[in-house]
Amino acid sequence: MSDLEKIKQLRQSTGAGFKDCSAALNESGGDLDKAVEILRVKGISKASKKMSREAKEGVIAISGDSVKTSILEVNCETDFVAKNDNFINFVKELSDINNEVNSDLDKLIKTKMKNEKNVEENLVSMIAKIGEKITLGRSKTVQHQKSKNFYYLHTVVKDNLSKLAVITSLSSAEKSEKIDTFGKQLSMHIAASNPIAINSSDIKKEILDKEQELITEELKNTGKSEDIAKKISSGKMNKFKEESSLMTQQWVMEPKKKVMDIIKELDLKDLKIVDFYRIKIGD
Repeated sequence: MSDLEKIKQLRQSTGAGFKDCSAALNESGGDLDKAVEILRVKGISKASKKMSREAKEGVIAISGDSVKTSILEVNCETDFVAKNDNFINFVKELSDINNEVNSDLDKLIKTKMKNEKNVEENLVSMIAKIGEKITLGRSKTVQHQKSKNFYYLHTVVKDNLSKLAVITSLSSAEKSEKIDTFGKQLSMHIAASNPIAINSSDIKKEILDKEQELITEELKNTGKSEDIAKKISSGKMNKFKEESSLMTQQWVMEPKKKVMDIIKELDLKDLKIVDFYRIKIGD
């Protein structure tokens, strides 16, 4: 086998560039197996150097069905790489595995992919091949008894990959097109309005404390009396809760009404918003 044929074979088996393959073959004295190992070690070295950089671009992937739906964020450094076919195909396969392991990232990285290497090994190879930091970000699997899941993708990159994605889970004693339509519209609403929780009582205490701290700081130098400052602070907090809670948000498609008003108007037996999850690249 000629040196050129060896380089070609090495490139096909490792995905490394021409120069790296040529250098590895020279270092291994033409031994292909040793060259693969050299590239693997160098790939890990390259990957570890890149991990100190920021990765704020990427894609969100959704997989599964209406019973069990999973969402996974995969980050990279540039939008150019986020649209790269190698990166896209890698993420699509990752997304399916993520759904199988119920968004357990520890299990995910140890799971074998189609090429018989595990996710962690393929991630290192992808970093070395593409030349950017790639990380697994937020993930969640939504699966509730007697519930139906819906999803919405905004700024689609390709197929089930986008820059913003939402999963919504609804339960109802009825099955109808009205529920399906509402599920899709509600997912779009969540994408646009970014609620923190379904109800204000579900908002975490640390979030409320932080907001109260910001409001107090804002009012500190206004010259208002203590009583007036308290009233303003209370009003601002109530507004924050209302605008951050899904049920009390203005319905995006009809802002004069709130989400809870739309649910009442649908008049569907026991219709309930069970869960939702929203991820946007860069947030």
